[in-house]
Amino acid sequence: MSYSSEEKTRAIQILDIGCGDKKTDGAIGVDNVSLPGVDILHDLKTYPWPFPDNHADYIYMNSIIEHLPDTFRVMEEVHRILKPGGVVKITTSYWNHHDSISSPQHCSFFDEKTWRYFTTDAGGYYTKARFEMMSLEYQYDYRNKYFFLCLKPLMNLASVFLCNIKAGMIVEMRKPE
Repeated sequence: MSYSSEEKTRAIQILDIGCGDKKTDGAIGVDNVSLPGVDILHDLKTYPWPFPDNHADYIYMNSIIEHLPDTFRVMEEVHRILKPGGVVKITTSYWNHHDSISSPQHCSFFDEKTWRYFTTDAGGYYTKARFEMMSLEYQYDYRNKYFFLCLKPLMNLASVFLCNIKAGMIVEMRKPE
């Protein structure tokens, strides 16, 4: 990847929200537990998060959003902290996968329609946090006994009838400029 001279003169700010002990390389790690790699200790259920408006170019949230009870407030904080044109990448478990529903720490559950509430073409009044959808991918549970009964191209169709095939989602959204 090459950077323009303007990008080379400014530091690209990457935040790994809820990083645990697996912080993304080059990121500032934020978590409420003091672990190796955590740079900022903060209870993510306490708002506002300790960053100024329009601060980050990129926010990475790996398996944390499902642990936070107010999804609208989380997305509003992400929107506030991201610079215009900034990107958030969210990895979360899929609502009906056993990893999602079996954890007593999970407060929220997600499917592909959840993200519509936060897109620029959403008509809702629940939040003003709006993003442009860049991509949504599924993560499949290859350990599931039903996986081998289906060809991979048929996984989305099969997942309508069989639980525990879609293990998670990776969503990338951009804050409009």
